[in-house]
Amino acid sequence: QVQLVESGGGSVQAGGSMRLSCTVSGYTYSTKCMGWFRQAPGKGREGVAAIYTGGSSTYYGDSVKGRFTISQDNAKNILYLQMNSLKPEDTAMYYCAAEGQYRCGGWYLPVFYSRWGQGTQVTVSS
Repeated sequence: QVQLVESGGGSVQAGGSMRLSCTVSGYTYSTKCMGWFRQAPGKGREGVAAIYTGGSSTYYGDSVKGRFTISQDNAKNILYLQMNSLKPEDTAMYYCAAEGQYRCGGWYLPVFYSRWGQGTQVTVSS
């Protein structure tokens, strides 16, 4: 059974840093597109970043470029999101997602992914 479990969320002041983790288990595809999304109250789910595990190509949303870094530990099946220079507008529930059948052509679209974690809350105070 496929499971994606996020961890590392919490509260931080503006300008601070936080690292999210997503542990993946039960996935049959050795290479896949893995993504991070976020959703603030009353807003749609926004693509934050993605990585193609077969070649380590990375993709970022405009609002996080230069501040967030997505990475992976293939040996441990863990996806990371390092978030620096956090802003109050980064406050949201953060989700990791996986898609095993395609590369990351549609990485920023929630419908592109077939597997989702339960989310972890990130709160940035001013």
